[in-house]
Amino acid sequence: MVDADQPGEPQGRVITYCGVCTLPPEYCEYGGTVKKCQEWLQATHSDLYSQIWSSEALEAATASLSLEAQKRAAKDAQKKTAQAEKAEQKHADKVAKSVVTIKRIERNKRKYVTSVTGLEAFNLDLKKVAKEFGKKFATGSSLTRAPGGGEEIVVQGDVSPEIEEFLLEKYKEIPEDNIELVDDKKLKKKAAAAAAAGGTSTGTSS
Repeated sequence: MVDADQPGEPQGRVITYCGVCTLPPEYCEYGGTVKKCQEWLQATHSDLYSQIWSSEALEAATASLSLEAQKRAAKDAQKKTAQAEKAEQKHADKVAKSVVTIKRIERNKRKYVTSVTGLEAFNLDLKKVAKEFGKKFATGSSLTRAPGGGEEIVVQGDVSPEIEEFLLEKYKEIPEDNIELVDDKKLKKKAAAAAAAGGTSTGTSS
């Protein structure tokens, strides 16, 4: 029989973490995405949202502050909100200008690989996407360093249109207009033709 005076087993505390900034909700205001955090918390944990962000909760939190401190807290909150909105807008502008390039590259005669770059701008896990490509197209797919810097996913075979279709279907955050299909073989032919034309022009002028 358990002695009533003895303490029971220690109870673990269940902590909720924000789905946007990954901090506990009471610290979201320090994460730089407070507006999105509030929207997420209200949609997923309305009771916790009320405890932290309701007008009553905010009034209770500032009740013990002096009038000057309250004004300073309100000013800081406005500043953080403005900074968060500015950061969100900056990210949105960056995403709008980002291009996902799907390039077909000829390695040997009639043997191709498909290179995909630019996905990191959309906050995608490149390792995970590379695995999904390999599984989807039943072929080799790996994450490597791109020649121009950054990382690229290289998929064995000519699957450019299929990759574009897969990305549009699975990752709705990538606009269709932000995807570019490139044929490396055609680019090389154009470059060679331009070089030949330049050489001929130079020879003629001399």
